[in-house]
Amino acid sequence: MKIEQIYTGCLAQGAYYIHSEGEAVIIDPLREVNPYIKKAEADGVKIKYVLETHFHADFVSGHVTLSEKTGAPIIYGPNANPSFDAHIAKDGEELKVGKVTIKVLHTPGHTMESTTYLLLDEEGKEHAIFTGDTLFLGDVGRPDLAQKAADITQEELAGILYDSLRSKIMPLPDEVIVYPAHGAGSACGKNMMKETVDTLGNQKQMNYALRADMTKEEFIKEVTDGLLPPPAYFPMNVQLNKEGYAHIDTVLEKGAKPLSPEMFDTIANEIEALVLDVRKPQEFAEAHIPNSIFIGLDGSFAPWVGELVVDVQQPILLVVPVGREEEAVTRLARVGFDNTLGFLKGGIDAWKASGREIDEVQSLPASDLLEQYETVKDHIFDVRKESEYLSEHVIDAKNAPLSHINDHLASLPSEQPFFVHCAGGYRSMIASSILKARGFHNLIDVQGGFKIIKEAGVPVSDFVCPTTL
Repeated sequence: MKIEQIYTGCLAQGAYYIHSEGEAVIIDPLREVNPYIKKAEADGVKIKYVLETHFHADFVSGHVTLSEKTGAPIIYGPNANPSFDAHIAKDGEELKVGKVTIKVLHTPGHTMESTTYLLLDEEGKEHAIFTGDTLFLGDVGRPDLAQKAADITQEELAGILYDSLRSKIMPLPDEVIVYPAHGAGSACGKNMMKETVDTLGNQKQMNYALRADMTKEEFIKEVTDGLLPPPAYFPMNVQLNKEGYAHIDTVLEKGAKPLSPEMFDTIANEIEALVLDVRKPQEFAEAHIPNSIFIGLDGSFAPWVGELVVDVQQPILLVVPVGREEEAVTRLARVGFDNTLGFLKGGIDAWKASGREIDEVQSLPASDLLEQYETVKDHIFDVRKESEYLSEHVIDAKNAPLSHINDHLASLPSEQPFFVHCAGGYRSMIASSILKARGFHNLIDVQGGFKIIKEAGVPVSDFVCPTTL
């Protein structure tokens, strides 16, 4: 028996590859499925099942394509109602994979079809659980994503999740290994650990949601407290995962198409395509296409696209580093953005050589902010999350979280210069690009973010541990 966690940091997502005696299963695969197929071929095994823990909201799974390419049936737990052929397993049903057994444990609460897969080894011993979004390390899945579809409140779902954890998961032996679908950084939970594998026994000690003496009322209150609104693209991804989607090869063929500056410009203007610049922050600052939006590949690229671009059908044109065109299109497709129409051949240099206009973002080091602090302190905008800001921030700076930057436009100076910063420079450049596109040309990005600002000696508030907020 072999178990491999295939973790994708950008999405904080874990897929799983398990094989035994010539047979394999894939759990919660990403959209680009060829790596799984090649892995199985290299090991000389046949993919027997594609297991889905639930209808994912934060990414488009590769289940449909993987099933088409391998002939392996898609497996869901009870209550699932996909539009494509799938085997809807019963609670307690067992699936044989070589010499091991995978037992279906219906664990509703995150969603009503949420299912945990219990792996029994060759001797029938309980070895591991693949919990999807039911149980994370340090947290559990948020209970608010399925409430509209299920015509049920988040409090009712939280109560159902409480029962699932205590009847199906907590009675399992402490030595059982927990393999969740997500880790820290995912929007599917709020308090996840940075680790991606743990024992159930340790989670019973560390995870607030598994506290033995917790009442259902206490659980519901803790699980629902402090939930931020889910990103706008979540419902659209659920729909794609339930109804199917275009083949990834088709998306790549259309999206990874080189376009001359002339053609790029024509398409952008004729169909109002979003020009998405995915280079490094300072490269964007130095020169970019006017009204383009920066969201760099070297960061939480796909989640921020999903957070900030409202419609997954939005036509997109890319400005992308040479050699990373297919990567950019693939990562967009992972969160359902399939309407990429091509990339700028030759990049920004080709755009400049064609004589077309370019723009820039004024970007200054933290030392400049220190020198000007007393005169500009009322015009500093921190685009980190509220919890980061409350933990520690520049004195007199205002909080304007990137995820809701459009809500703060009225508070921005229309003429006087103002400074924008985040934790490390990634989110502030995204915010700067959005604000530039909204007509704010008097902004100044602070390079390096809060850490560098603090080191430069700019006055900051006393630190408060985020866990006490």
